[in-house]
Amino acid sequence: MIRLPDENGVLRAYEPRAEPADAVLRPPSASPPVSRTVFAAAHVVADPLADPNSGRAALDWDATLAFRRHLWSHGLCVAEAMDTAQRGAGLEWAVAAELTERSAAEARAVGGRIACGVGTDQLPLAGPDLATVRGAYEEQLEVVEKTGAQAIVMASRVLAATARGPEDYLDVYGELLRQAAEPVVLHWLGPMFDPALEGYWGSTDLDAATGTFLRIIEEHPGKVDGVKVSLLDAGRETALRRRLPDGVRCYTGDDFNYPELVAGDGEFYSHALLGVFDPLAPLAAEAVRLLDAGDRDGFRAVLDPTVPLSRHLFRVPTRFYKTGVVLLAWLAGHQDHFVMVGGMQSARSLPHLARAYELADALGLFADPGLAEARMRRLLDVHGVAQ
Repeated sequence: MIRLPDENGVLRAYEPRAEPADAVLRPPSASPPVSRTVFAAAHVVADPLADPNSGRAALDWDATLAFRRHLWSHGLCVAEAMDTAQRGAGLEWAVAAELTERSAAEARAVGGRIACGVGTDQLPLAGPDLATVRGAYEEQLEVVEKTGAQAIVMASRVLAATARGPEDYLDVYGELLRQAAEPVVLHWLGPMFDPALEGYWGSTDLDAATGTFLRIIEEHPGKVDGVKVSLLDAGRETALRRRLPDGVRCYTGDDFNYPELVAGDGEFYSHALLGVFDPLAPLAAEAVRLLDAGDRDGFRAVLDPTVPLSRHLFRVPTRFYKTGVVLLAWLAGHQDHFVMVGGMQSARSLPHLARAYELADALGLFADPGLAEARMRRLLDVHGVAQ
């Protein structure tokens, strides 16, 4: 029995599971799913002994790369240097570039698939003109393509601050797509994940923004492998994927509605590129293999119960979801500490973290429930919560 604080600070008893879920116990299969392409956006493991005032994010490279091998061992693809990896939230471009190079080399060594974020975060937010924004994108695209990884063109805070309207987005993205050696994934990240992206694609009207987004894709045939949509709006995503040109995938980034979007409506479906699949890797892999076998009900039976945990991790302020993701990695034994780049482990309250533990444990997500409980007790003790 463990006593956990609720959102009102009241302690209540919780009885942890004794055994993990079958999918967590089962030896992983590195064979990738065939019915859907499934990316997990991976977090980074900070170096807990580094000086946070050094001006450069310090990572525990061994633990960071080991976690990517864990994802590949389940047959998942890795989305690298994305917002889950604290891109734009403590992980600056110089370290993201090194992360991209190291992870891509690891992918080649184990035969895993990887795609890496291309952005403009080497620039200051204010001041650059459009040519400078294009140059920043081009610099990062070159780094990613040299590693052999697929490029994910991320939304740019600097472009959002600089662009005067849709034509500026058409210009910047059009030039970048013309230069891309291989088809890229375009990432539409909503303001709930990053308030600085309000009005992306040149309008706060989502219908108008969608029109610009589709125009970019349509004007550059063969250059876009797919789009990652992170708007937390299932209806808008299902409407968008019906309008995509043939051969362009929709990768859901909707951490609220992913089971129904990936399962599809009988005619259209989404692939996945999700931050929540970082902690859910064993269950996500199990579910999609059921879908491979034509068992749609089995797929939903595995993934639907994970939604309350995901919605909890991604509750507002949504951008702090990384804190819960890293907590679960620590509780699951994938890293030895609960320290994040930039001190982001403090971004969520203790009751929020306690609820994340409870929901994950109830799913049987921890291969060693005893270790997870012991570590949760240590966290509670540090916060003065007596057991």
